[in-house]
Amino acid sequence: MNLKKTLTAETISLNLQGTTKDAVLAELVDLLMASGHIRDRDAVLKAVQEREKRMSTGMQNGIAIPHGKSDSVDCLVAALGIKRSGVDFGALDGQPSVIFVMTVSPDSRTGPHIQFLAEISRPLNDPAVRAKLLAATTPDEVLHLLLG
Repeated sequence: MNLKKTLTAETISLNLQGTTKDAVLAELVDLLMASGHIRDRDAVLKAVQEREKRMSTGMQNGIAIPHGKSDSVDCLVAALGIKRSGVDFGALDGQPSVIFVMTVSPDSRTGPHIQFLAEISRPLNDPAVRAKLLAATTPDEVLHLLLG
């Protein structure tokens, strides 16, 4: 898995505007649509929302990793957003989520999604990296923190 090809400056937002789970999901899908990574915005949004209804993707430490599967993508795609004031994503620790990493993969492929999550989880588990992500002022700074 090459994180540098999956997560790009065009799919990073440092100032998400949404104040609800659905609004944040839509904003992240819109990043993927604007970057040309998905063919059908509504189908991808529906896939991610349905997955979220089955089980929240709010983790701990302010992180949420919403994801879904759709035929509207040819390969794994990812977007990252930051909402410093946080959004309730039903996190395991009860805290609002502030860092959102969305992935969408083709219906037929699960391997890349699991590999991406394993790789992105390493830096996100570090409290110092999370603090620097929240202080980042450019998408390139975020990429440097996550990808080295």
